[in-house]
Amino acid sequence: MKSTMTSAVRVLCCCCAVLYTLTAMSQSAESTHKLARAADLQWAPSFMGCEHANVSGDPSAEGKPFVLRIRCPDGAKVPPHWHPTDENMTVLEGTFMIGTGEIFDKSKLTPMDAGSFIFMPKTMRHFALCKGETVLQVHGIGPFKINWLNPAEVFATSAPKP
Repeated sequence: MKSTMTSAVRVLCCCCAVLYTLTAMSQSAESTHKLARAADLQWAPSFMGCEHANVSGDPSAEGKPFVLRIRCPDGAKVPPHWHPTDENMTVLEGTFMIGTGEIFDKSKLTPMDAGSFIFMPKTMRHFALCKGETVLQVHGIGPFKINWLNPAEVFATSAPKP
């Protein structure tokens, strides 16, 4: 009986090790490290006066890791929305004031200064307001999509800032 249990544990451990290795290998097809300088980022128009730049990976790729930056001007208001995947945000510059709920409510905003981290679970409704020019770094597993609760509140950004 003890020998059977030991064998079963060994097989289970081997299976877990193989699964872990395959998962780790599938997370990155890159064969080398990547460096990204802030000055070299390619900013593109986004929404509500904001811009975005891909840092690593493809945010639209299913099941693949990505890193992107979002830069918003002072006073940019991000209407209520949600994402189909978890969102991890780090405030790099400015103050990102974030709240949860389906209606933009200034009284629910929590200021998050540079260096702060925010985890937003998938499907959680949230909104934000930027105080000062604000830069966020967002990372997660794609696809990264924004589902606006009221698309009529959203306007496109016309041109990226140099």
